[in-house]
Amino acid sequence: MVKLAFGSAGDSFSVSSLKSYLAEFIATLLFVFAGVGSAIAYGKLTAGAALDPAGLVAVAVAHALALFVGVSMAANISGGHLNPAVTLGLAIGGNITILTGIFYWIAQLLGSTVACLLLKFVTSAAIPTHGVAAGMGEIEGVVMEIIITFALVYTVYATAADPKKGSLGTIAPIAIGFIVGANILAAGPFSGGSMNPARSFGPAVASGDFSGHWVYWLGPLIGGALAGLIYADVFIASYDPIPAQDYP
Repeated sequence: MVKLAFGSAGDSFSVSSLKSYLAEFIATLLFVFAGVGSAIAYGKLTAGAALDPAGLVAVAVAHALALFVGVSMAANISGGHLNPAVTLGLAIGGNITILTGIFYWIAQLLGSTVACLLLKFVTSAAIPTHGVAAGMGEIEGVVMEIIITFALVYTVYATAADPKKGSLGTIAPIAIGFIVGANILAAGPFSGGSMNPARSFGPAVASGDFSGHWVYWLGPLIGGALAGLIYADVFIASYDPIPAQDYP
């Protein structure tokens, strides 16, 4: 069952919450700067040639490493979401309130936008945006983004949000980075492999190109919501409560 809770202004504007928003802003900024920067760097080194298999691998690895670091640096403060789809998926499972989640979204979108504006300033290069491949419809792009974002948010739940995760929690950032890198390798040539509305939003703002941008909101949000609903409702909700113990 969906566990959405609106939350209160007091909680959402507490000192710890404000620190969480700042952590999401900084971590998302650094993640997007490295991820988009890797694509710009590839274009620079290849004189603007189309992304080839080697370039795809390089960009996927850059995103995987940057997300691993970003999640690690923010995990103890904000939970290390760095992604509106992750925030939505966790909200559905009752891990964050709607009101606090909205401020997470704002911080993530601002972080991505500032990262891309900084890249545009320091490189004077065109900021690459996400788009579906030629010959592929936007509906197919949405379905692709649903699938890969489902995989991402499901991984977040299994390694970081599951109360039975145990020692898996210590490797959560690695697993999350790995699934993003693998999904970019699989979906990059087709839908762009975003999985993250914030990751797509910053480049769209910096470039002024929002064509097809809805794909990178609808697909990831549906995928994240489905993963949160299934993992939280089917698995976590079915756990037996820990039996009470009598102590002498």
